[in-house]
Amino acid sequence: MPQDYEYALDCPSEAIALDSRSENPPPPPSWWTQFLCRAAYVASLSIGLLPLGWAIALPAQATVSASVGDAVEFSCQDSESAVRQKGGPVVTIGRSRIYIGYRQVSSTNKNPIVVRFNRGQRAWCRTDYETTGDDGEGYGLLWDGSNALYAVFSATGTQGTPSQDYRRFTSQGWLTSYGSGGPKVAVLARLNPTNGAPTAGTFLTAQLSNGRSNSLEVTGLSWTGSRLVVTANSWFSPRRANRQPMTCNGSSPFFYRVVFSGNLRQVFRAQSDRCS
Repeated sequence: MPQDYEYALDCPSEAIALDSRSENPPPPPSWWTQFLCRAAYVASLSIGLLPLGWAIALPAQATVSASVGDAVEFSCQDSESAVRQKGGPVVTIGRSRIYIGYRQVSSTNKNPIVVRFNRGQRAWCRTDYETTGDDGEGYGLLWDGSNALYAVFSATGTQGTPSQDYRRFTSQGWLTSYGSGGPKVAVLARLNPTNGAPTAGTFLTAQLSNGRSNSLEVTGLSWTGSRLVVTANSWFSPRRANRQPMTCNGSSPFFYRVVFSGNLRQVFRAQSDRCS
């Protein structure tokens, strides 16, 4: 990200040549003033601080950008203006924006799509995250403020081969596959923001007492240090950090909060209301 600094020097120069022809030559700076300015200047070179008394505008720090919402339909041929008008999830990286949604490939099938625009120009667009007959959408994004982009996809089952769906990048994740069942669950993917390629991932599902997968919908994403925090609505039953189903009281859905490692291979904490 460009870093622009603006500042003005107020310290006097180290030496002033006196003009003997002047009747009122300017007084030389005091030794104390020269000492303070020299010390501040050295400090600015050593630790990146600008001298006290300088007018300064520091560059804005990169901030986390996150967005979770309803999935919207668009294609790789759409302009940024057209995609933005859909009102779907979007994150901002400097002067670039990344959008997520789905494309309608048949009357009964959707596939996820992610696109990046740099200053309004399409940089890349990917539709290959899941290309089977399963009905998949994209409905969440988070940029960690550095070099990691996270996406939230949906899945309703397993169709085709691992090379055609999310399993090709969830093989080392906290949950490596959908399991069995049919309800809609979530998939978290870590993407390379420069080209959209998936580098890591995990499924995120609830589990019924018979072992089959149950519904889970991500509702929020946040970033703390090096960890991804996911909030979700989970149906019976949310999973503990050891992947086993929790014991719950009351009816679904349950509020669910999970703290993942940055590579999505580990869960540090999983908690849910009315569940233990």
